[in-house]
Amino acid sequence: MHVGFIGTGSMGSILIESFLRAKVLRPNQLVIYNRTPSKAVRLAEKHPGVTVAANNAEVARKSDWLFLCVKPLEYQQAITQCENQLSDRHVLVTITSPVRLAELEATVPCPVMRAVPSITNAARSGLTLIEFGSRISEEQKQSAYSLFSQISHPVEIQEKFLRISSDISSCGPAFLSYVLQQMIAEAVEETGISRDAATFLTTQMVIGFADLLQQEVFSLPALQERVCVPGGVTGEGLIALRDGIPGVFGQVFRRTHAKFAEDRELMSKHLFPESSETT
Repeated sequence: MHVGFIGTGSMGSILIESFLRAKVLRPNQLVIYNRTPSKAVRLAEKHPGVTVAANNAEVARKSDWLFLCVKPLEYQQAITQCENQLSDRHVLVTITSPVRLAELEATVPCPVMRAVPSITNAARSGLTLIEFGSRISEEQKQSAYSLFSQISHPVEIQEKFLRISSDISSCGPAFLSYVLQQMIAEAVEETGISRDAATFLTTQMVIGFADLLQQEVFSLPALQERVCVPGGVTGEGLIALRDGIPGVFGQVFRRTHAKFAEDRELMSKHLFPESSETT
């Protein structure tokens, strides 16, 4: 099986490198293209055997599975450039969430699916959110699970829960990273501890925290209860969190959902104008 990537930016390159590190794909199975050619060339130089295509059409022609890893408003150009090369032998994989699979199916002759990755896939960990189009066969579904299970835990989701699932699994690392950076910054400001020391302590705490959850030593509520003994120091700290945290993520999710709706409307107008006129 040959796998093509249109777009080798942040998430495209993470997927490519993760598949190669996991040895689920060999370099000579990959065909890549990026509108900034130097990005694709650097990846190929790092992984000899990867083919850098001259354009999107060449990627489609040389691939069986084709990953679209471009920004939503670049979809129209990418699909237009390769649509004459697509046939029912291909599987088209979108990694962006605003495009509806039913709309994408209406524009191409091949089966389509969605795979929303996470930066955690770079460590062959975390989730990949999976959604299948109506033309995907059972064999192709199994191939998808086999591919993504080598770099993550693939989970099939319903379209109505796509945005919130992406918020948690894909955006979540950035949200938590920001919270932890605030924790570090305020530790430095309040106590004078060095930033390096506070960063090391926080990083090691997070690694140990993840291990507790992965090994199912504690659930989240049980972990909090075990650390927060009655009358202890942790309880005093939690008072400030209880005053400030509740409602924050409600605001976060409302903003991400509003942006998602805006992006979906833009995609419908640019890539699927007939669909947007009838909705």
